[in-house]
Amino acid sequence: MSLLVEVLGSGTSSGVPMIGCQCTVCHSADKRDTRLRSSVLLSTAHTTVVIDTTPDFRYQMLRSGVDQLDAVVFTHEHKDHMAGLDDIRAYNFLHQRPMPVYANAATADALKRDFYYAFSEKKYPGVPELDLHVIGDASFSVSDIHFIPIIVKHLHMEVTGYRIGDFTYITDANHIEESEMEKIKGSKVLIINALRKEKHISHFTLQEAVDLATQLNIPQTYFTHISHQMGFHEAVDAQLPKGMALAYDGLSFSVDFPVN
Repeated sequence: MSLLVEVLGSGTSSGVPMIGCQCTVCHSADKRDTRLRSSVLLSTAHTTVVIDTTPDFRYQMLRSGVDQLDAVVFTHEHKDHMAGLDDIRAYNFLHQRPMPVYANAATADALKRDFYYAFSEKKYPGVPELDLHVIGDASFSVSDIHFIPIIVKHLHMEVTGYRIGDFTYITDANHIEESEMEKIKGSKVLIINALRKEKHISHFTLQEAVDLATQLNIPQTYFTHISHQMGFHEAVDAQLPKGMALAYDGLSFSVDFPVN
């Protein structure tokens, strides 16, 4: 079976261009330098899942023409990864059912706090309808898409990455334990965060991400969660090793995916 992966957003929390910024990257004419907040769409012939509902979620769904959505899977509770969840209401209306949502315990608590009106006993008509599933490090499935959680560190915060068949997706990380690295090994395609070239307190730099992909011997790696500080897509991309590239909004590819 084939899994189609589409990058809905490849930018960091402020997006690119950043509001009020006059740098040359924020005013680039290259569409690949325009980056919505980080998210990916996973599709098989039967199932469609989004990882993270960013503040750009509504536009991302409209831009990619996503009329059918079977579940939302979250990486962590930061606003740039979950703030768009309210717009799941459209899919509640289309499909006439609550939306299955998968999140670790900390993210589930944040969702209940930030979208309290969706979890109240007496709901106002039209609020999001959510079927919340709390996950840990055990694998789980959404129809025919099987997820293996990969626990990484975003400074002190635990963030959940995912291995799905031959594809691994990791965002907002600056440390991965060896036991979790084992789950990534053998992936054909890896998407991992690389914020910028300079050191950052909670994100991999570009070189750190390159070194990690080299260590894991991944055939194709794409870097995401990119800041305007990274530089122009075309210039940075040209300097990367073979089998490595910057992700960009709209990038899509297929990977093998075993049938459960």
